[in-house]
Amino acid sequence: MENAKNELELIKKYEEKGYTESYRVVDSKLIANNEKTKYIPKDVKIVAEHRFEGMSNPSDMSILYVLETKDTKGTLVAAYGATADLETAEFFKEIPDENISKDENVFM
Repeated sequence: MENAKNELELIKKYEEKGYTESYRVVDSKLIANNEKTKYIPKDVKIVAEHRFEGMSNPSDMSILYVLETKDTKGTLVAAYGATADLETAEFFKEIPDENISKDENVFM
């Protein structure tokens, strides 16, 4: 997994493991794009996080979150650093520590 060059390569690998939903944060809720289901921070588990720097511009930074809820599994890509979306960043800060895995990824 460390050899992944970008988020899309990892997303494809996670999709093969059943993490097929994609998410976005709107109005302080995580929304499952396919199911249209909304989740609050305590209902979300972060299974893994992967950080990336832009290949042509190192200040283009993103993080791939691998997530589970009671009824979905999927991913969310968010900018971090100077270009971070504050609403998304705030949502992830509110996820309880006990819902954040210490594992690097689900393949280990």
